[in-house]
Amino acid sequence: MVSLDAPITELSGAGPKTAQYLAKRGIRSIEDLLYFCPASYRDRRTIKTIEGITEEGQVQFVGRVVSAAPALYRTTSRRGYQALLEDDTGRITLIWFRRLPFLNTLCRRGNLLFVSGKASRYRGGLQMIHPDISLVEDSDEADGLLVVEPVYPEVEGIKQGNLRKLVATAFEGCGPSIRSYIPLEVEKSGGITLLGDALRSIHFPEEGLVLGERTPSLERLILEEFFLFQYALLIRRGQIKKEKGIPFVPHEVRHRRLMEGLPFSLTEAQERVFGEIEADMRAAEPMNRLLQGDVGSGKTICAAYAACLAVDSGFQAAFMAPTEILAEQHYGTLDRIFAGSGIESALLTGSSNAHKRDILEAIASGAVSVVVGTHALLQERVRFRKLGLVIIDEQQRFGVIQRKMLRQKGLNPDVLIMTATPIPRTLSMAVYGDLDVSIIDEMPKGRQPVRTKVFAEKERGVVYRLIGESLRDGRQVYMVYPLVDESDRMELRNATDMAEHLQKEIFPDHTIALLHGRMKTEEKEKVMEGFKSRATDMLVATTVIEVGIDVPNAAVIAVEHAERFGLSQLHQLRGRVGRAEFASSCFLIASGKRTQAAAKRLRVMEETTDGFRIAEEDMRLRGPGEMLGVRQAGLPNFRIGDIVRDGDIMTRARKMAQEAFLQGKPEETQKTKEAALARWGKRLELYEVS
Repeated sequence: MVSLDAPITELSGAGPKTAQYLAKRGIRSIEDLLYFCPASYRDRRTIKTIEGITEEGQVQFVGRVVSAAPALYRTTSRRGYQALLEDDTGRITLIWFRRLPFLNTLCRRGNLLFVSGKASRYRGGLQMIHPDISLVEDSDEADGLLVVEPVYPEVEGIKQGNLRKLVATAFEGCGPSIRSYIPLEVEKSGGITLLGDALRSIHFPEEGLVLGERTPSLERLILEEFFLFQYALLIRRGQIKKEKGIPFVPHEVRHRRLMEGLPFSLTEAQERVFGEIEADMRAAEPMNRLLQGDVGSGKTICAAYAACLAVDSGFQAAFMAPTEILAEQHYGTLDRIFAGSGIESALLTGSSNAHKRDILEAIASGAVSVVVGTHALLQERVRFRKLGLVIIDEQQRFGVIQRKMLRQKGLNPDVLIMTATPIPRTLSMAVYGDLDVSIIDEMPKGRQPVRTKVFAEKERGVVYRLIGESLRDGRQVYMVYPLVDESDRMELRNATDMAEHLQKEIFPDHTIALLHGRMKTEEKEKVMEGFKSRATDMLVATTVIEVGIDVPNAAVIAVEHAERFGLSQLHQLRGRVGRAEFASSCFLIASGKRTQAAAKRLRVMEETTDGFRIAEEDMRLRGPGEMLGVRQAGLPNFRIGDIVRDGDIMTRARKMAQEAFLQGKPEETQKTKEAALARWGKRLELYEVS
């Protein structure tokens, strides 16, 4: 019997060339092939003749290519493709308004195609626009060897028929050895379909199969994949817990005085997070905690408490932020909190030129206890005397390697990661599953929800009137634009021109300043200081203000061309206001040219201020990879499962993995560990499992 992890060349009919083609699709072992699921199915029970095709719903037929060629469609001015097919009963034209790369190959004269799509009539003839097509190798196959036949994703150099034969051969040789890595007791208690039966049903569907996006058999395969992943995360967590960390024992009581001296009362959520952080830091293993909290929920005070606890125990803390503006904001906040406590803090950014040498010497000697900075903290010449705590804000803006570099400046320091971008629970389980998670799900007392309203371009006058009312009440305003300067490629309003227009034409009696990312650090600092001190009434800016700007007197933010921004970005921008006890507003000015997705984003912003609901919608609209940003290297590459679609299965897999991890029999547990390492070890840096 052939092993599942054997190379694909062990199968009859899979030579070196075939193996090379399959490897391009990530198929290297027999197990990889079995998990290469069909993209769709040909249900031969519903195949029609061309003569019998109607214009109602999806139809399927088999036809031979009579002719095919590129086409230019005058009505759309697009270069497309057109093919004429026939069978014994009639002819039909297939139309594509785009030149898809596979059409020349599939639509060669004489090829027999399986076609699925919606038909219509045009000038008396039948046509299908953008149908799905696949090659039928011979007429015997067209007569129907299977009632319901799998259609696999295209693999260059391998025909569908050969793929089906390879899968059949794999089942013949390995069928009996297909076993689940979910321990038998857990499998039974969950009432789960056997893995082998699910795989067989996927590849060799029976006549009664109901075709759908997520069949029970497919759900079973996704559960297996998610289970192994979650098990690997539990191994990783177990390893972290076994590492020797710093059991912080405070010799000073500044962390207690910090809590007692706060000019505001903590929310219950903040007090809970304080307790979780302190318990972690007092333990012997390293803290590895993710702190999630909506914009303005009070995460910084939690970080300050952790830093104070570290300093009281004789250690230093490093606080890294992604931008200079955010680093300066955090430094200012911490400096105020630590005032009079004897805790020395310093700011280290790429622009800290004047006193950089002095700051570096103070860090190395331990004279500075808390260092706030940007990527500058990662420089080789930054050396700590006794680094015990690493705090990273807006983790998704950093790569995994950068986080590791900062940790290596201490001896297994505790790590606290903060994010104001709410992460959907299922995505958090997939990307940060090896971290303990704290959530601040409560806003400080007295805060009012920000009223959000979408305005069309023609309602611009109404927006200006409302902004004017707020300015006359003594409040301040943000105006946000997508561009710094005028663009030749896009007809969009820009911050530079609009700052001048608003000052001269719309609000001449108020002071307006401009802020964008191209400005020098000194210029930015001067502009921000003017806004904070209320010397400036309105700040016209780009998205440089998305994070880290805290001006409680700002009551209005207006975002121009709001349809061009993502949901999470709009939510972050909205978080610049509503930071005091008076009512605040967010005005989203959108052009009439909105996509359906853009219109939905704007509706969601009007309907809710709940960051976690917004995050769920954002993930559905954009997908998890784009939502986290291209710099996030931790998004797992699942073979079958989809984090957005299959979140319920991820939750179920998490519970099953925890049960198996804690209660599994030793022999089953070891096999599951080995499988988890083989599949996910490199991604999670799991090198040793005891």
